[in-house]
Amino acid sequence: MSTAEATTNSGSVDLLLWVIFPYVCLAVFAVGHFWRYRYDKFGWTTRSSQLYENRLLRLGSPLFHFGILFVFAGHVMGLGVPESWTKKAGVSESMYHATAVGSGSVAGLCTLVGLAILIYRRRTVGPVFSATTKMDKTMYLVLATVIVLGMANTVVANLVGHYDYRLGVSVWFRGILLLNPHPALMAEAPFGFQVHGLAAFLLFALWPFTRLVHVFSAPLGYLTRPYIVYRSRGDSLGSRKPKRGWERVGS
Repeated sequence: MSTAEATTNSGSVDLLLWVIFPYVCLAVFAVGHFWRYRYDKFGWTTRSSQLYENRLLRLGSPLFHFGILFVFAGHVMGLGVPESWTKKAGVSESMYHATAVGSGSVAGLCTLVGLAILIYRRRTVGPVFSATTKMDKTMYLVLATVIVLGMANTVVANLVGHYDYRLGVSVWFRGILLLNPHPALMAEAPFGFQVHGLAAFLLFALWPFTRLVHVFSAPLGYLTRPYIVYRSRGDSLGSRKPKRGWERVGS
């Protein structure tokens, strides 16, 4: 194979991995959520299993959810905010990377520990395991891979390899959202960042078909919903007398 053919093949692979694949995953993410909400409203739920087991859930759920919120905030800062903006704000590179390593490691560890507890709970509690779908199992695997790779990349890039992802991965990611992709930047990134990026977009593609859809649900209706008034049908109902301090409401 000639040098020109090798370069062409390499460019085609880079285009497939770092442009076509992300856009396909984002398209599935958008269309999948529309389809799920349109045709599977009753399935748009977390399928709560709190009634089956509560002790492990009370420990693992807060660790995972609060941890993932801080991880998300860190990604918004690291991927969405250009390096020039933080410099103009007076944040030095050493301060930024120290904060990224410290807060990112703590948030990632909490998320990973919480996820491990939740997966252990699903595997060891019979009714909870029975309520877990194949798509949920796949989602847990991909999500754990994304979190582990993210933590490893944060530590390695800032403490060992000194790869500045804000000049590579971040620019590529913003380019995807702005319809101006730069596949060469990801092609030159370390292998760990490449796998992390592919796994993250794969998670986006799986998202609409798992319990993760509950992220886009908020009980805002409860703020304006009228009170529910309970009325009895008469004094003959029930075998016990009403408790003191309670009065029946006439119908």
